[in-house]
Amino acid sequence: PPDSEKAKTLVHSFLKRSMPKMRDEAIQDLLTRKAVVLEHYHKKQTKQKRKKTKGFTAKQRRELRLFEIEPEQQRYAIFLPLHELWKQYIRDLCHGLKPDAQPHMIQSKLLKADLHGAIVTVTKSKCPSYVGITGIILQEFKHIFKIITKEDKLKVVPKLNNVFSLELDGFISYIYGSKFLLRASERSAKKFKLKGTIDL
Repeated sequence: PPDSEKAKTLVHSFLKRSMPKMRDEAIQDLLTRKAVVLEHYHKKQTKQKRKKTKGFTAKQRRELRLFEIEPEQQRYAIFLPLHELWKQYIRDLCHGLKPDAQPHMIQSKLLKADLHGAIVTVTKSKCPSYVGITGIILQEFKHIFKIITKEDKLKVVPKLNNVFSLELDGFISYIYGSKFLLRASERSAKKFKLKGTIDL
């Protein structure tokens, strides 16, 4: 019938356009099989590399004084609300610090807790001048605590060779600084092992 001839011509011209690299004989061979797989040429897409946002280096942070606390901000009273927030945070973390709570469970949670805002006291030290320093922890670094005292003095106390105590709702916990030489972010993932004796 005339319509079938039109269909043949249409299919043949369509295949010729779709597969320009194929010869007429090859196209005819495909038509006899009644199965045609059309070729499709993918354009290679160049992947755009994501630019990593680089933060400041340690040297740049020091030069910009990002972690410096201005002298007019070094006042104990300013940070008392921070201490109140820290107390509420610890109570929520330890489910209320109830009298029947197991001390070792509270201790294990305090070891991983954020200490910014906690009031600590240096109870033991190889350097006698550090003993008795009490104040709110403003900043915690890998090797030091920055503490603001009631006398509005900012003290930089090393963790190494010092024992710190913190008290909350009658529960007193001791921190052995020599075993605490980690950043706050690293402590949350660390598993602390219980040891029989701990030296300064």
